[in-house]
Amino acid sequence: MASKAVVLLSGGIDSSTTLAIAKDAGFDVHALSFRYGQKNRHESAAAKRIAKGRGITKHLILDIDLSSISTSALTSDIPVPKNRPDSAIENGIPVTYVPARNTIFLTLALAWAESLGAQDIFIGVNAMDYSGYPDCRPEFIEAFERMANLATKAGVEGRHFRVHTPLIGLTKAEIIRKGNTLGVDFGLTQSCYDPSEEGLACGACESCRLRRKGFREAGISDPTAYVRGSHIRGPSVGIKNRGG
Repeated sequence: MASKAVVLLSGGIDSSTTLAIAKDAGFDVHALSFRYGQKNRHESAAAKRIAKGRGITKHLILDIDLSSISTSALTSDIPVPKNRPDSAIENGIPVTYVPARNTIFLTLALAWAESLGAQDIFIGVNAMDYSGYPDCRPEFIEAFERMANLATKAGVEGRHFRVHTPLIGLTKAEIIRKGNTLGVDFGLTQSCYDPSEEGLACGACESCRLRRKGFREAGISDPTAYVRGSHIRGPSVGIKNRGG
């Protein structure tokens, strides 16, 4: 019988590739997504499409309202930055950071994993493209894994948890190539921070620019549907992103 694993699935390129990696490794995948008060209501629909497309029948979408306790361009009325210069992007933590988001998501994944008898959790963070987000660093993942094994019945009894970050050292282009090799349908994914009501990508936020750059550098056609007439500009240097 295959070992169970909980995979965090946001609906973006990174989480979709991570899910494909976990499934390819032979795990019995349980996908976990969130409606956390984000302004982008299309994320959950993308996660559903991806899980269905990969044949994942155990897909849970939890409702938690982080917008009531956090301030972020993704959850509040703060505008999503568009077409910022590279020098601004590379300095500091951006307003798209959602306080403690990955800590909360991983904690809920841990709770589900322990209830399932699973010892493996997958998350699609990467150290190459995290833009200073503190909850995407290898140090954070290592600390969370230690905490998980100290704070749970399973951990205390010797059934240790492992937090897998298979994309941690990859660029966006490398992630796209990996996903393409595993048959990920990137046309089902959603990366934009500020899509239109119809779900079309804005083409100007940092996530859209990084996505476009990744496909270009990977030598793979970008299947993203962008807003007609949007100003789409690729970065000249490495834009960073938290992964998704």
